Amino acid sequence: MFKRLALLLSLIPAAAAAQTAVDGVWLLTQDVFGNPLHQRLTLKVDRTTLSGTLGSRPIEGSVDGNAIRFSSKSDDESDEFTGTISAGEIRGTLVHTTKDGPNPVKTSWSARRVPAKRTGPPQRHEFVPTTFYRQFSAANPPVLHIWPGDTVHTTTVDAGGADAKGVTQVLGGNPQTGPFYVETALPGDVLAVHLNRVRLNRDWAISDDGIVGRALNPEFAVKMKDGFKDVRWRLDRQRGVAAPEHATEHLANFTVPLRPMLGCVAVAPGFGSAPPPTGDSGRFGGNMDFNELVEGATVYLPVMQPGALLYIGDGHAAQGDGELNGNALETSMEVEFTVDVLADKRLMTPRVESPTHIMSVGLGGNLEDALRAATAGLSQWLEQDYQLTPSEIAMVLGSSVEYAIAEVADRNAGVAAKLRKDRLTFK
Repeated sequence: MFKRLALLLSLIPAAAAAQTAVDGVWLLTQDVFGNPLHQRLTLKVDRTTLSGTLGSRPIEGSVDGNAIRFSSKSDDESDEFTGTISAGEIRGTLVHTTKDGPNPVKTSWSARRVPAKRTGPPQRHEFVPTTFYRQFSAANPPVLHIWPGDTVHTTTVDAGGADAKGVTQVLGGNPQTGPFYVETALPGDVLAVHLNRVRLNRDWAISDDGIVGRALNPEFAVKMKDGFKDVRWRLDRQRGVAAPEHATEHLANFTVPLRPMLGCVAVAPGFGSAPPPTGDSGRFGGNMDFNELVEGATVYLPVMQPGALLYIGDGHAAQGDGELNGNALETSMEVEFTVDVLADKRLMTPRVESPTHIMSVGLGGNLEDALRAATAGLSQWLEQDYQLTPSEIAMVLGSSVEYAIAEVADRNAGVAAKLRKDRLTFK
């Protein structure tokens, strides 16, 4: 009897060690025909029984020493994972079976533990960019690794690739500063980007004298046939206004208030997406050209790649709704932002929060699709964060929603659905 008890007691530390080695959050990477598919893997061990989630799907399995086995099943398909735990890493084989598929698909997978939350105070980083990217790509190497709570102070070039001194650093097309890798950010999370400082760092901007086709009827299109000639603007930062540098007689006294903004805030798109150019937009954010991306705003974007891979750029000194010229007042910018990660939260659309409003940015091939997306995104926000029912959402939006045309210049049109915060007085 005493020998049996001694044996049981000797096994307890080993079992506890195995549990400690497996319990927690991992980043699982699956090879899909040469393409990496990244997912959050949460594991919990009770003796040898394994449970948890892969993405949003439940899993069950077992652990036997360094061997691990688990599965995720539905009515139509199943994934069977087997692997070996070694030095804080798991590697193994996955067999994917579908109900009607003739042959199972066998591939490899690996997982690494997500780092624990960093101890100590948030850090402030001074980052001077020397490389700028023209695609929102997960393949671009991160320029800096940062943690939730950290702040970055940096600069951007203008849409044509010119810096604060007017020196062209890169081919035009909205070149981006970044990407910034945010530790602990996983697919399924949300990245919050707090725009602490969005300031002009030179005294001129470039635009043009045309109007994009989406905004023209046939008669006005004929009148605009000679448009899209460059217009240089003088930026008077002391007075806070911009004016055409070579104004016509009628515009001799014309000025517009400066309101610096970012045309682009983006994360890298998810699995299976070809890297979009930096003139494009989508659920990942991108070239939204929404003139509420100003100092004091917070942008929320769905994380689709490990580290999120944050890009910023395309500074505008001012822009009317829709970016009718195809260009705003394009200029370089000084930017400071702070990042946070909201774990395991789903977003349909990019979101923007200002001191006065919550806003959902809908993007689509036409304004009607963008309107639907914006409305659905704002409805999701009210359901997630305020627990409103569909009936209640309809009453709130029907009485209080505001819409702005954010973008008509690029492939996607943009509509922002806005709701004043003083209307969010729910029980």
